[in-house]
Amino acid sequence: MADGGELVKATERLLEGRHGRLGASALRAALVDLYEFWLSRGASAAGVDTAEPGVALVAVGGLGRRELVPFSDLDLVLVHNGNSNVGEIADALWYPLWDAKVGLDHSVRTPGEALKVASEDLRTAMGLLDARHLSGDAELTGRLVSAAREQWRRTARKQIPDMTASVRQRWSRSGEIAQSAEPDLKHGRGGLRDFAVLEALAAAQLTARPGEELLEAKELLLDVRTELRREIRRERDILSAPEAELVAAELGFGDRFNLARKLSGAGRTIAYALDVALRSTVEPPKQRFGRRPSRTPLAEGVVLHGNEVSLARDAVPAKDPALLLRVAAASARTGKPIALGTLKALAESAPELRAPWPPDALNALVELLGAGEGLVDAVESLDRTGLWARLFPEWGAVRDLPPRSPVHQWTVDRHLIRTCVEAAKLTTTVPRPDLLLIGALLHDIGKGRDADHSELGAKISAQVAMRLGLSPADAATVSAVVRHHLLLPHTATRRDISEPETVSRVVKTLDGDIVLVELLHALTQADSLATGPGVWTDWKARLLAQLVTGCEEVLRGKGFTAPEPMDDEQRELVKQAVASGNGEIRISSQGKVVTVLLAVPARAELLAPAAGVLALNSMEVHSAVLRGHDGGRAGVFTASPKFGSLPDATLLREQFARAVAGTLPLTQRLAAKERDYGSPAPVAPKVLWFDDETSGPDTVVLELRAADRIGLLFRVAGALRRCDAEVRWAKVSTLGGAVVDSFAVTPRSGRIEPGWRREVEQAILAAAS
Repeated sequence: MADGGELVKATERLLEGRHGRLGASALRAALVDLYEFWLSRGASAAGVDTAEPGVALVAVGGLGRRELVPFSDLDLVLVHNGNSNVGEIADALWYPLWDAKVGLDHSVRTPGEALKVASEDLRTAMGLLDARHLSGDAELTGRLVSAAREQWRRTARKQIPDMTASVRQRWSRSGEIAQSAEPDLKHGRGGLRDFAVLEALAAAQLTARPGEELLEAKELLLDVRTELRREIRRERDILSAPEAELVAAELGFGDRFNLARKLSGAGRTIAYALDVALRSTVEPPKQRFGRRPSRTPLAEGVVLHGNEVSLARDAVPAKDPALLLRVAAASARTGKPIALGTLKALAESAPELRAPWPPDALNALVELLGAGEGLVDAVESLDRTGLWARLFPEWGAVRDLPPRSPVHQWTVDRHLIRTCVEAAKLTTTVPRPDLLLIGALLHDIGKGRDADHSELGAKISAQVAMRLGLSPADAATVSAVVRHHLLLPHTATRRDISEPETVSRVVKTLDGDIVLVELLHALTQADSLATGPGVWTDWKARLLAQLVTGCEEVLRGKGFTAPEPMDDEQRELVKQAVASGNGEIRISSQGKVVTVLLAVPARAELLAPAAGVLALNSMEVHSAVLRGHDGGRAGVFTASPKFGSLPDATLLREQFARAVAGTLPLTQRLAAKERDYGSPAPVAPKVLWFDDETSGPDTVVLELRAADRIGLLFRVAGALRRCDAEVRWAKVSTLGGAVVDSFAVTPRSGRIEPGWRREVEQAILAAAS
């Protein structure tokens, strides 16, 4: 009997590279050779070679394809012709593997049984397409393989609906390789399972065999999967960031971002090929009396033929530069895919649009960008066939570019398209919807280069806008939209928008252009919604609306009126706090956003107790405004629960009163809460200072950028208190796992000096570390 332990030890020696580290492809080949050698020897010892009637050991799966990656299960079939001793032979083969804890997926069947199972189970049918003889009766293996492939060719088309449903269910579970921060290399959309489906369709002679580009994409996925398992020494197909750094280094990609970009391209190549293949294998719906599918006109030179957008019979792509855009717009508008033949015809003969574009081409582009969800698939079709790059050569810099921030859900190119999808919902809110859509398409076009993406993007977008045929004034507006696309959200969430100076600075930056303000307002919402879950919130929407309203009042000649330092309710609450000597609280809510009004006597601390109590109740603080009045101070906090429902108002009141009185051990309880929920990934915090964004020479804005963590604002408030820094107002912005918190601070005594700044900065950095 063969010793499975020897197989495991030999495998370990290969993985450790004792005689030189093998490349990913060479390692797979070496593993195949090793396992084949051991299995052949084991089969001989078990009597496979001499059995009568004949018995054959057949490999399927990775070993059958000669693509065995480390720590893969062995997929083996013991085929026989009614041999009565086959059970003993199987035990002699399987037990050494089980004893050595080698993963094994096995079956013992006659050819007839194997074919019957394959006729009833799609996965088995596809698995037999990879069957390869290892040992024993080669003729028996040959008959099974031949019969399985013939059966597949006869029945595959009928199984397309089940195959398509299975593929889409797998995609919904595993996500898309191109758009995932932790891609599933095997099961994700565009992964190795999808490539296996492509090969199965080709084996059924329903599609052509995968070409060179697809084979290269598959090889990359295999190499990454191989290195991932070699590095972590176990079975795993999901590539997380720490492992991606190691894999990228081994494969020569430098860092995980370069690797992610390559994986995105490979995943999109396979996913698009499978989309086209599944679509092409569906028989068109039968018409009455055997007629061909109808051709419904959609635009000039464009028809709906069956379920695909196609060229009209009289269309001449070589003489119609705007036809490409009309085809794409029709596809996006109807949600129907562009026929592969149409894409090929356009790729071969459509002329390049010369600058400036004719008006019908520009109109078709705006229609395309405003089509909504259908835009995503339409652009993907153009991009995979090289047509999108003809329209926008600048796209190459952002294609498959992975996001650097975990807040972003999509690659940069997909984010731009998703922003257009969201902007299309806002076209009635702006006076120039065309410029909004073009600005949405180009707002991050400057990324992927070693420069400020807003400034570089503004220059690129100005050139693109002129090429599209926009007027110089409109091109300047598009450029300004791109340059300032972060101005409103950064100002609204990081500065005190109740101060006249804040609004005046925004108006001055935008040259008093009210159209530009409205375009940026809409783009900010679309950009946020297209970034990822939780980026656009009710709180952010209200702050932005308040800032834009202030700008519009100034621009329309109404003038800006700063709000009273405190309203009547706040002054009354301060009066109660001063009279009682305790903290007072009032709570109101709108949906899941709660506004907490707190008041304390002048001698009592406000920011730290408030932040601590809210953190203790898992409330995420979005903004805080602190003001003083008549022997006391009030703070208005806007917050929402990180999860679940709002906390009980009575409990908040009780805890705040105890926190102000110093009887609630916030530091200890928050530390325990942080231990329970874990800490964020280590990110070095950063402090920035801004001297010209507040009223008065003795107040300065301190901005903290750090990883979010439970009780961070509480600790920062404590650090400011220990440094004798009075907080005039605070703006807190949480972006996924990161925060950008701004504080208008002034020394309680003395002036703002370099030594005081250093002390404050060091204390803040320590609190955030």
